[in-house]
Amino acid sequence: MPSPVLISLDAMGGDHGPAVVVPGVSDYIRRHGGEGVRFLLHGDETTIAAEMARYKLSGNVCEIRHTDKVVAMDEKPAQAMRRGKGSSLWNAVESVKSGEAGAVVSAGNTGALMAISKLLLRMSAPGLERPAIVASWPTLKGVTAVLDVGANIESDAEQLIEFAIMGEAFHAAVHGSGRPTIGILNVGSEDMKGHEDVREAHAVLRAGGLDLNYHGFVEGDDIAKGTVDVVVTDGFTGNIALKTAEGTARFISALLKEALTSGVQARLGALIALPALKAMGQKIDPSAINGGPLLGLNGIVVKSHGGANAKGFGNAIRIGVDLARSDYLVKVGEKMGKLDAVMHAAQPTESPTISGESQ
Repeated sequence: MPSPVLISLDAMGGDHGPAVVVPGVSDYIRRHGGEGVRFLLHGDETTIAAEMARYKLSGNVCEIRHTDKVVAMDEKPAQAMRRGKGSSLWNAVESVKSGEAGAVVSAGNTGALMAISKLLLRMSAPGLERPAIVASWPTLKGVTAVLDVGANIESDAEQLIEFAIMGEAFHAAVHGSGRPTIGILNVGSEDMKGHEDVREAHAVLRAGGLDLNYHGFVEGDDIAKGTVDVVVTDGFTGNIALKTAEGTARFISALLKEALTSGVQARLGALIALPALKAMGQKIDPSAINGGPLLGLNGIVVKSHGGANAKGFGNAIRIGVDLARSDYLVKVGEKMGKLDAVMHAAQPTESPTISGESQ
């Protein structure tokens, strides 16, 4: 029997609020079963209750915590921190801080969610300035976790190693891998390639002191191949890679649709290929991989895309449940505790001065 877990939801977040959050709960229960899972829905009680009645969700499954205060999707993070207390987003995160909930899921303002989560939950490691956003990337072999994809524009060697630690624990908890393989994104696979920070992180991970299943450097085309389970990079590079992949996927889909509707024979061929096309569509469906955890916090926070549909929000809930039921935070804490010693050991020591040597 799965362990009981309480998931806190920002019911007013995103482009559609309760109209997607509540059916997202229903979708999660339908596809994954609701045994042992309960939900706290923060937001306007009247609107949420109406959606719950529509989807036949009882008070035993969903508890409403009323607030009429909402953080706007275009509100700046600094304003959200000053004025956001008591909002649906703030209260949802605070439920995790208090220990009442095991995870929070929000489709709300990304900057505000990140700022409020960092303020209330704090970072799990002193070197981390902001939480890292992880993307679950569909590949030829399954799913690869890529981080950071936008939060930390620049990352030094120690931060890249922290991403590797968090990415490994995330992939094991959510995607079920026993010992995830890890690679650092670079412009080549040779040891001398890349800038100083990626080379330093590569050397430390290769030394093996953190007991990570490190593969080595990987290149951009290795992500879609599924060469490794976890790809580590800074947020600047990761965000560009993610947006490029999303744009390429839309481009190919548009070309495919155009080709398959260009004439009678093309439409007949599309009809014959329909089962295969549906299978391909399901694999690259954004809703199937929606939900990007903010890793590096002392608590579990999952960001859903603001425009996600019910299926997409349900998948974000699944990620939150899986992380809350796992030992993700324990595993990260154990390896983060070793990191200072490993980094210190990796630093070159100065050679003692020989007597009479010129200074």
